Amino acid sequence: MPYTIMTEACKGTTACKKICPADAIKGTQKKLHTVDPVLCIECGACGKVCANAAIKDSLGNICIRVKRSEWEKPQIDNKKCMSCNLCIDICPVACLALSGAMGKNKHGRPYLKDDKACIGCSFCALECPVDAIVMIPPAAG
Repeated sequence: MPYTIMTEACKGTTACKKICPADAIKGTQKKLHTVDPVLCIECGACGKVCANAAIKDSLGNICIRVKRSEWEKPQIDNKKCMSCNLCIDICPVACLALSGAMGKNKHGRPYLKDDKACIGCSFCALECPVDAIVMIPPAAG
């Protein structure tokens, strides 16, 4: 079930529209915004940036704004990683990349190439078949 915008709380700030990697949010400044349920990928970025608590998640819970500096980021355990690239393929903002092969390691390894682009959706961690990715707050990294 996609995220939704509560009509009574939306102030039309456009923050949700700007952050949405799927272009699922429509609306103009100071007007009600809506989420296209077909396009919504349920990444949660819209709820993290909404200052008016106008976004409900797929379970119907009101999303709370989180400072971007506190968004969790993926931490990759290269000892567990099998270089399948699923994490890179699933990332909706293309913030992960594959490093070059080094030393005995004949395969590249995924890494967070663009920290600022990461929306903390955790799709990479959820998709990893060997649990090589965990999401951590920036201060813990």
